[in-house]
Amino acid sequence: MADECFTDPRLAALYDTLDPDRSDLLPYLRLAAELDARSVLDLGCGTGVFALLLAEHGIEVTGVDPAAASVAVARAKPGGDGVRWICGDATELPPLQVDLVTMTANVAQAITDPAHWLATLRGVHAALRPGGHLVFETRDPSRRAWESWTRDATHQIADLPEVGRVEAWLSLLDVTGPLVTFRSHYVFASDGAHLTSDSTLRFREHDELAADLRAVGFDLREVRDAPDRPGREFVLLAHRP
Repeated sequence: MADECFTDPRLAALYDTLDPDRSDLLPYLRLAAELDARSVLDLGCGTGVFALLLAEHGIEVTGVDPAAASVAVARAKPGGDGVRWICGDATELPPLQVDLVTMTANVAQAITDPAHWLATLRGVHAALRPGGHLVFETRDPSRRAWESWTRDATHQIADLPEVGRVEAWLSLLDVTGPLVTFRSHYVFASDGAHLTSDSTLRFREHDELAADLRAVGFDLREVRDAPDRPGREFVLLAHRP
């Protein structure tokens, strides 16, 4: 089940405006070119920013996300008819044979249940052609990123067309082992509504990720430093033999 910030139409419509700098996606675009990927499955595509960027570069794209509200936002964007959109997850995909599967931002960490994570990797493996690749990112647990998920560090105010002034921030709720739960707050000046969305991320160690990938038939080819969060986040590149 996706979080409220993706499933609530009022919040899904805010997502791109409150997070306008998506330069973090450019390394993925370069990687797709490096791997000569002609077809990509963008898993956890959200509002479609990366899927549409890929499509603009002539790549055949399938965008998959469990949040219907986010997929609706993606589908309505310019160029949205050039992407195949699916509301669901990797455990219920139609037959595919793509060159590359991507999970950007928090997608991999948002799959917190170990059984569901392995089922996701199996679904990804089945969707890839032999010789295809999976790439995803994850934060380094040792850097304890959640310690900065406070109101003081994350507070922002945006004046949005047709929406008005929106105030947003994060608050940390719980840290239990590898699971970190936080709350996103949204206050709408137009009617005073204070909406919230709770999210949980799993912070996996490198050895755990390598073992999970091997368990479903992947070779972990490379671990790169994330260009937008150097020393704090890693990009993993796995290969389907």
